[in-house]
Amino acid sequence: MDETRISPLVSTGKAPSFQSNGGFPRILVVDDESAIADTLTEILCRSGYPAIAAYDGNGALELALISPPELLITDVILPGMNGIDLAITIKRVYPDCKILLFSGQASTADLLTRAKCAGHSFTLLSKPVPPKDLLAIVADRLSPKGSRPAVPVA
Repeated sequence: MDETRISPLVSTGKAPSFQSNGGFPRILVVDDESAIADTLTEILCRSGYPAIAAYDGNGALELALISPPELLITDVILPGMNGIDLAITIKRVYPDCKILLFSGQASTADLLTRAKCAGHSFTLLSKPVPPKDLLAIVADRLSPKGSRPAVPVA
């Protein structure tokens, strides 16, 4: 898919933005499979985290420039810009943004190795990610550093 699409969970008519919900961080979810992106976004929103979905790297960058995310959750394999390049770009623009990558494909190992050689270290989750595990990891990544409980990541 070459066109940039924005989540249908975002109201149209004005520029999409994250709405802060009681101080919860903003989360940007990116997956070219809209059902996955929309489902993860819905899980996060129902758990009190303002989240928005994008379906490719370019669309995600557009949303991030409008409203900086505090956490990026992205699939590694995306059309056009892959998720690792997206994560590197987001970190360059927003150094405090936390990153979670996820993938269901073994081919991501080479991309992760290249990123690690370039000095980037990202957490990789395997698809499918059970909602309970996703929420625990998100809570861990977004909690203040001194109060973070240890959450094992596969």
